[in-house]
Amino acid sequence: MSRTVAAVDCGTNSVRLLVLERHGDGEVEELTRQTRLARLGQGVDATGEFHPEALERTFAVLDEYADLIAEHGVDDVRFVATSAARDVSNRDVFESGVRDRLGVGVDVISGDEEARLSSAGVLSGVTSPRPTLIFDIGGGSTELVVVGSDERIVSAISLDIGAVRIKERFLPTEPPTPAETSAARAFVNAQLDASGTDFAAVASSIGVAGTVTSVAADHLNLATYSRDAVHGTILTLAAIDEANLRWLEQTTEQIAANPLLPPLRAAVIGAGSMILAEIVRRLPARKIIVSESDILDGIAQELLAR
Repeated sequence: MSRTVAAVDCGTNSVRLLVLERHGDGEVEELTRQTRLARLGQGVDATGEFHPEALERTFAVLDEYADLIAEHGVDDVRFVATSAARDVSNRDVFESGVRDRLGVGVDVISGDEEARLSSAGVLSGVTSPRPTLIFDIGGGSTELVVVGSDERIVSAISLDIGAVRIKERFLPTEPPTPAETSAARAFVNAQLDASGTDFAAVASSIGVAGTVTSVAADHLNLATYSRDAVHGTILTLAAIDEANLRWLEQTTEQIAANPLLPPLRAAVIGAGSMILAEIVRRLPARKIIVSESDILDGIAQELLAR
């Protein structure tokens, strides 16, 4: 008997949809995979609540996704929200809007749950030597997960450093001043130093989510975004530093001249790539594997297995 599920991952910067169908013979087919930038976390770090414009953008995306979910005759939907939704006082408005559009509640998952789902999704699509560090740089937080040789999670932590959070807190000027950049980098490094993650012990590292894939697409000089081209790309620290320093010297408008970096991504890519650079600087190999499989895949596959 076939079964179709939809997973929605609502982060601080992006809202993503994955619809999978398991056929009667057990084969799993990907019916659609969508990403929209909504920047739900706009201003959350400063105000502690969702901005009306951010909610409007997010609900517009969910209206579109509701049509796709109906089109594919989905049997079950799970809506997962991460960092931004943990921190707000007006979460009820957000949850009501989600339920009105998708007919389901909002699962505001913990950092530990986010780490578990992310690692499961990544390892479904990437093979690497163990122990491996899997990291997910989001808009509001960054998850660091170390997986051992027996697929056991050795350590996992969610840090309050993300592309939107660092941009809004430390990099208000366009382009940021050297003092702003220095303060942001010091804060990121302090968070990483206190994370308890044994960076020196890992044999490989896998990076996921929009910051990492955007750096990879830029490095590959893609004319149009290609998930297949980006997946499995090796990014060295030198390549990451080059991109990070270039973007930190540009305004959002200048960065957004690249069609692969729309304004909502361009506004925070300097901050995001800074976090990426400081993680990779700690790794023995000074390089990472880029993965297009991530928490969204983990959510959908777990839902399909129910």
